[in-house]
Amino acid sequence: MTTYTALTTLTGKSQAEALGEAMERLTPEPTGVGVFEVEDGSGLWEVGGYFLEQPDTAGLALLATLHDAAAFVVSEVPDVDWVAKVRRELAPVEAGQFFVYGAHDADQVPEGKIALLIEAAMAFGTGHHGTTLGCLRALDRLDQASVTGQNVADIGCGTAVLAMAAARIWPNPAWASDIDQVAVDVAEANVAANNLQGRVKCVEAAGFDAPELHDAAPFDLVFANILKGPLVALSPDMASHVSDGAHVILSGILNEQADEVIAVYAQNGFNLIHREEIVEWTTLTLQKISA
Repeated sequence: MTTYTALTTLTGKSQAEALGEAMERLTPEPTGVGVFEVEDGSGLWEVGGYFLEQPDTAGLALLATLHDAAAFVVSEVPDVDWVAKVRRELAPVEAGQFFVYGAHDADQVPEGKIALLIEAAMAFGTGHHGTTLGCLRALDRLDQASVTGQNVADIGCGTAVLAMAAARIWPNPAWASDIDQVAVDVAEANVAANNLQGRVKCVEAAGFDAPELHDAAPFDLVFANILKGPLVALSPDMASHVSDGAHVILSGILNEQADEVIAVYAQNGFNLIHREEIVEWTTLTLQKISA
């Protein structure tokens, strides 16, 4: 069955959200509408709809005009089993001592590696994205430098691959949190698939805003693989929820955004320990200055 997408861009969050709401009222109706900030510093937002029938191009053109958006680009989506395609095309990933793989590659796990099973259907955090890969490499560097995380949190955990990696190499359980319950369910499914129940504790939270995380603080290692804007907003809470000398590993940062993130965290008491660029993404390892 042929399906369709319709995408446009415009400036401003409120305008983008209003356009997204207006798209919901089109006939034929989209089965889903998404509104996302374009994380390139341009200030643009992308609005897109997914349709099971040919969308009303005249209606889309009118909406674009009314909301001062670029013309919609309508595309046919081929009838593809995307999960099967991803499974074929995503090879296992090595990051230092860690080996991230899908069940279809279970026979490829090398001896001596710490294996982390993440299914392709579970999207963000498979290890292939430069941000997740950078965080796993940063964790490996800390471990090789004889750092041991006693109290670890993975904020915005996605698949929980980072929390699971920490739980595999260090003795204490790790926390994994995300902003919506669907992501938490994905994290819990991965924890179970890796036999880490009780070793990784999953919770729904925006940042550190959950009683369980308040009670568990201060942390001595925190992962936050999200985006520049949320990372900057999180910096004061990060400082108040980690101990002196704690490490934080930050990613989801475009290379040109890294200096701004470093400066904001410096204002909140963190020194830069290491930075790594993988294609267009930067991963930062910072340490909280002791009082």
